[in-house]
Amino acid sequence: MELSLKRDMDLIRELLLKLEALPIRPGGIVAITPDAEEIAVPGYDVAQIDYHLSQICQSGFIDEGGARPMTGIGFRCLTPAGHDFLDSVRDPEIWAKTKKGAEQAKGFTVDLLKDLAKGLVKKQIEEFTGVKL
Repeated sequence: MELSLKRDMDLIRELLLKLEALPIRPGGIVAITPDAEEIAVPGYDVAQIDYHLSQICQSGFIDEGGARPMTGIGFRCLTPAGHDFLDSVRDPEIWAKTKKGAEQAKGFTVDLLKDLAKGLVKKQIEEFTGVKL
């Protein structure tokens, strides 16, 4: 089976949401294999999940705690960058608007997606509170 090396931001978002929800004791590190039920995402196979877990690590979104299992990743927690990215795209409506904006621009990076999502969240806060940020 050949693996497409195309980054799928929907999968990265879903995996981060699942990693964030894992019950881990403070300071604990768990080995996450790409076939683990806790991180399974419907419509994606183990190879796709494995590749995107690697992308998440390389993007600096998680702290592996120095653990390097034979397959998958070590996971201690999200990094501040991981929390920031996830908090900016957590809301499904904001995520949909962010993706639409990126698609219309015909290209994006992780940082641009995060910035676009943060801008949308900022706009909502300003509308809700009347406070210009």
